[in-house]
Amino acid sequence: MKLPTGPATPATDGAAALDEATRACRAVSTITAEIGASGSIGGRRFRARLTAGLAPPASARLEAAAPFGAPLFIFVARADEATLLLPHDNRVLEHGRPAAVLEALAGLPLDASELRLALVGCPAKADAADAKQLGEDWRMLADGSNDVYLRRESKGAAWRLVAIVHRDTATAGWRAEYREMEMGLPTSVRFAGSVSGSFDVRLALSQVETNAPLGAEVFRVQIPPDAEPMTLDELRRARPGVREN
Repeated sequence: MKLPTGPATPATDGAAALDEATRACRAVSTITAEIGASGSIGGRRFRARLTAGLAPPASARLEAAAPFGAPLFIFVARADEATLLLPHDNRVLEHGRPAAVLEALAGLPLDASELRLALVGCPAKADAADAKQLGEDWRMLADGSNDVYLRRESKGAAWRLVAIVHRDTATAGWRAEYREMEMGLPTSVRFAGSVSGSFDVRLALSQVETNAPLGAEVFRVQIPPDAEPMTLDELRRARPGVREN
């Protein structure tokens, strides 16, 4: 996605544009979805079918379907602790930091709370006070150290969030892009690292359900007693479902 670079002038309608663009996502508490995922991680291609469930403040479950039998992997996170089970290999990573485990698995430096917001296209704490106008139909706002881009198709059309550029120096930066929306929520999401060969993950969401109750049992996984422990480095090397080009 080509984002405008300027010249930027102060925008007086930043708060109204942000409110309109995020009205639907701010109404989302829990979300479940089927996700078609594809792209590349660390220069290796992948394709997967995921089932996702996420709830505030910081709970997530991701299951990747295998061609047959048990899931390829099950990732669960609650607060600051995550577990990843590889049923086919009978291996498990326990008590990991959610963002570290998800980064090792899929290249995405997100914890459960950040992943939920990213999937529904909601900035965490965007501030419209210093909103910038980049032409007639683009607005840019700060979200901490990140930049949030809003766009409308034409004057009078609805504002929508189209990208968040994450300027995290620890990960060299990355962006989330939102090209397709339905009822104000994304149906496609792209996560792309700014460094070539880091990650380029594309998600197509379907069967989305919001605000349905998700009990604590959703975010637990039964670990076989004979499962062999694994480390983050071993997970990063294995990355189930990811293949060499």
